[in-house]
Amino acid sequence: MAEPTPVEGRVTVEQRGHLLMMGIDRPLKRNAFGPEMLRSLVAAFDLLEDTAEARVGVVFAEGPHFTAGLDLMAMAPVFAAGEMPMPPASVHPWDLGGRPRTKPVVVAVQGLCLTLGIELILATDVAVAAADARFAQIEVKRGIFPFGGATLRFHQRCGWGNAMRWILSGDEFDVVEALRIGLVQEVVAAGQQKERAVAIATSIAQQAPLAVRATLASAKQARDFGPLAAARDLDATLTRLVGSEDAAEGMTSFLERRTANFAGK
Repeated sequence: MAEPTPVEGRVTVEQRGHLLMMGIDRPLKRNAFGPEMLRSLVAAFDLLEDTAEARVGVVFAEGPHFTAGLDLMAMAPVFAAGEMPMPPASVHPWDLGGRPRTKPVVVAVQGLCLTLGIELILATDVAVAAADARFAQIEVKRGIFPFGGATLRFHQRCGWGNAMRWILSGDEFDVVEALRIGLVQEVVAAGQQKERAVAIATSIAQQAPLAVRATLASAKQARDFGPLAAARDLDATLTRLVGSEDAAEGMTSFLERRTANFAGK
């Protein structure tokens, strides 16, 4: 018998080959995040970073909805105390401090995806959405503002006007609009989002791990500090990768016309 979900929710973790599956599990509360779930997701991202065999993370949700955002009643005492359940030495899923995340993360979304759910997409790398997904950055409707990264990244990802249309109004938008503005990268039939996210993550995990992480790091450096900053490191990064065992395996497998077997060395 499956272990019942705690009232405060949980994040399940399963290593599946080179993938680390991270499941948001509080469907009776539309997967709203309280302090314990936030801590659990941070721990899962730490595990992804620290497990050599885990090359790509997949975040998905149980039940009909991805997340309704924060459980404000549960989080109120935390906010009042000026505390956030994200230790500075950990990998922050919303990429707002902590140690850097160096491995890719693919997100599978369905049903409602509100506030920090959108911000989780914006902080990760690839998003697959079910056809029934609906999105809203509703903080302005509650008298606050998006403090999980939307003001930093929504316009980077989707363009200024597209971002302002939604984060200033708090209006709901559908998956067609999410795809149009680039918030999500693929739309699939409802119920197939997790399977498709796993397929994309598997494709990434089959590539040379050092090269994947270097590619992600270079792209993030260009995004955060500008293309010239990233350009200064291109030659040194290439030199380091060319001398790796994986680069030798990549060339050998090409000449032998076979699938490469990368070891991450």
